Amino acid sequence: MPKVLLLNGPNLNLLGNREPEIYGSTTLEEIEGKVESILREHKIDCEIFQSNSEGELIDWIQKNRGADFMLLNPGALAHTSIGLRDAVIGIEIPFIEIHLSNVFKREEFRHNSYFSDVAIGALTGLGEKGYQLAAEFAIDYIEQKLNNNQGS
Repeated sequence: MPKVLLLNGPNLNLLGNREPEIYGSTTLEEIEGKVESILREHKIDCEIFQSNSEGELIDWIQKNRGADFMLLNPGALAHTSIGLRDAVIGIEIPFIEIHLSNVFKREEFRHNSYFSDVAIGALTGLGEKGYQLAAEFAIDYIEQKLNNNQGS
């Protein structure tokens, strides 16, 4: 069964309570449940992890290196973590970068990401819908890859 990783960085565990005017009122558990449900409908397994620790995120990525696709919301680490970037590059799993808020409408330091240039794409400012769209893209990506492999 194909596998998608859903990885969320620091402070995303506070969703639903943290700055709802920016991040909305939906909890991380609700978002994760929707993504997992979308993927399971297409017989795709979903491994989910969130941590406030950069080292734990890196360890988890390396441990799950055999997955088919990754949905990544690095949170504030998008703007600071070369170590997490190197881990993502090192496992060679295609991924989509997700941000709930539109980082380009926020502070200048949020305008640069260490992940956007190595991601297949980025979804920013779409709230929880960004996760759903990313999951749908992952399904299409995996199905296309499977179809291409069957044709060879």
